[in-house]
Order: sequence, then structure tokens, then C-alpha cells
Amino acid sequence: MPESGLPPDVTATVLTVGSFDGVHRGHQDVLARLVARGKEHGLPTVLVTFDPHPLEVVNPAAAPPLLTVGDEKVEVLAESGIDYLAVMPFTASLAALDAPAFVDQVLVERFRVAHLLMGHDHAFGRNRAGNPELLRTLGTTRGFSVEVVTAVTADGGHPISSTFLRRAVAGGDLGRAAEGLGRPYSIGGRVVAGEQRGRLLGFPTINVPIASPRKLLPPLGVYAVRVQTPLGAFGGMLNLGGRPTFGDTRVFLEVHLFDVAGDLYDRRVRVDFVARLRDVQRFGSADALVAQLQQDERAARAVLAAT
Repeated sequence: MPESGLPPDVTATVLTVGSFDGVHRGHQDVLARLVARGKEHGLPTVLVTFDPHPLEVVNPAAAPPLLTVGDEKVEVLAESGIDYLAVMPFTASLAALDAPAFVDQVLVERFRVAHLLMGHDHAFGRNRAGNPELLRTLGTTRGFSVEVVTAVTADGGHPISSTFLRRAVAGGDLGRAAEGLGRPYSIGGRVVAGEQRGRLLGFPTINVPIASPRKLLPPLGVYAVRVQTPLGAFGGMLNLGGRPTFGDTRVFLEVHLFDVAGDLYDRRVRVDFVARLRDVQRFGSADALVAQLQQDERAARAVLAAT
């Protein structure tokens, strides 16, 4: 198995492992505890995660759409205060390791674990046999301790999980998704050139390709959004869907930014969903579309001013 990439002088770590899709409030609690334990033990902290999602290898038919893809997860984790992030390729050979082998080859030999933090619902190794009880037993013979972090709950007492949040996003419940994530649901990407149709209508847009077919999209529609850009943060309105007025059914992510000047082509941005304004509609003429866009802008500005 390849080396961990840890410096040779790092002989022991405080570690957690998991998919961490969404890096939601439950994950954030694990990471905060990880950082705290690292300080208590005087050891560097390590998060081990996987790409692709393990279910894409173990059971592709059951693999869920993802809350965070590619750099989206890395960007959130960069704010957590951990010392090292390891993204392991999840392969069939890795999936075949039983829990003791995973502990020995990955956690102990590769990442030098001295203290392991686990989410309350997490397990690993073949058939997910690596539960907290087994890991505590393995830890006593391998020389590491195990701490299980209890669930963080949302209003109503529901444990916050990636599955819970996927349902909220897919159902268009942006408020519940933001509550569980601790931030608005977002899509990140690099701006590309479009067809300039919005500019001709008086509503120029930035076009952000959806980075992966695995990315979970909220319901198609027009949204009020905030967009984080290299030029600063701006409000805007987003069309997520096709262009039915022009006979184009492909799904686009196009944002008209408010009060911005500057070129964002080929720059990375993050689009934060704030509120859904309406369905995607077909209009009888370009003039009718422009009139609706003017209404959308007024509605989006009002929503953004109130949040």
C-alpha cells in the first residue's frame, strides 16, 4: 500500500476516517473534537476520506448523489483546522479488506493512529464490520484509543446525516439543508463562456458547468443566490434548468450577478442557494422573458436584503 505522505517525524496522529459528504454540522463536530484532541495529546490531526464514494465501488446501484464533489469538500475542510487531509482512492482491493486488515494497513501502518475518533453511525472494513466495539478491541492490541462522537441533531431531534440532508436538498427544503450544513447549500465551479444570450437581453450571466454528474441538484427553477468570487461576494439570481423560450432543454447553471464589474471567465466561484423564486417557464417572446427577469431581480434583491 502506498505511503501516507505524512512527514517522517510524524510518528503518531489523532485521526478520523469517513466519506464526510457535505461536511455537515455532525461532521464539523467530529472535526472540532479532532482538533481539540490533537491539542490535548500534542499530536497532528489527520482526516482520511475517499474518492469515489465507497458505494460507487461496493454497490453502484445504491450510490447516492453527492452533496459535495471534488474541490467543494476540500474547500470546506480547509476551514476546519485539521493538519492533514488524505484523500484515498477507494478501490475494489481496499473494499475487500476486513476491519482488522484495514486498521493494520491503513490506520496504523500508513497513518500512524494513536487516537481514533468515530462518528456514532460510522463503520468500515468489509461488510462495515469495523464498528466501535471491534475497534476498541483492536485498539487495545494495536496501541490506539477510540472515541465515539454522538449525533448532532436538527430541530425536531432528527440526527443530522448526509442522507437526511440529501432528502432536504432534493425536496427543495433549502432552509433545512442550510441548518444541517451550517451554511447554504452550494455548487462550485469554474466560469466558462456562454452563448451571450443573457447579455443581449440586458441580463448578462456567468455560466458555471456542473462539475460532476454525481452532484445533487435542488429542484430546477429560478433562485435568489449569493456568489463567492475572486472579486468579492455578490447577490444574484440563478436559472437552474433549460432555456425553454429558446427551445433548449439542456440543464444549465446561469447566474446574473447584481452590481458587479469585472471579468470572471475561467475563475472559480461558489454559488450559494438562498431561496427558490419560481419554476423554469417558457415565454411567448423575448420581451415577455425580459419582463419576468425584471420581476425576478426585484424578488431576488428583496429576499437577499432580508437574509
